[in-house]
Amino acid sequence: MYFRKFPRISYDVNGDGNVKLMTDITRRINLLDSSLLKYVSFDFYDVRDGETPEGIAHGYYGDANMHWLVILANNVIDYYTDWPMTVQQFEAYVHSKYDNVDEIHHYEAPQESGDTSVIIEYPTDAATTVPSGATAITNYEYEERLQNDKRRIRLIRPEYAGRIKTEFENKIKV
Repeated sequence: MYFRKFPRISYDVNGDGNVKLMTDITRRINLLDSSLLKYVSFDFYDVRDGETPEGIAHGYYGDANMHWLVILANNVIDYYTDWPMTVQQFEAYVHSKYDNVDEIHHYEAPQESGDTSVIIEYPTDAATTVPSGATAITNYEYEERLQNDKRRIRLIRPEYAGRIKTEFENKIKV
């Protein structure tokens, strides 16, 4: 459903002069900057292990084909890097990225003046003076936080879905 609205382009896939008509999947529109979305209410949702945009769309909108709305509302460009990994994928990723997942990634300490709820990160290099009482954050903890941030997504409330779909269809034709 999502890509059916995209324009088609002539493209020489192999560079051999044989041109094929293809869907222009590089076309991207930014609905989040639209005037309509300034008035849209969002619900927040925590993605569970293994959930996909299609599954979430089916449960929330009653239509798995509305997965593109979940993707657009959260500015997911690359499903493999922007969407939360499964626990199994995450474990494999962290262990392949770091030689030692328990090694210190950085230190954190509250800002000492002004808004003390602000947390400042201190790198582990020798040139940085880390304040006493700073908390060590391991490579594993750092990556886990990034994943948890991806798990918290926005969902456009169902009552606005039809209007967003219409706006998308109008903008994609341009």
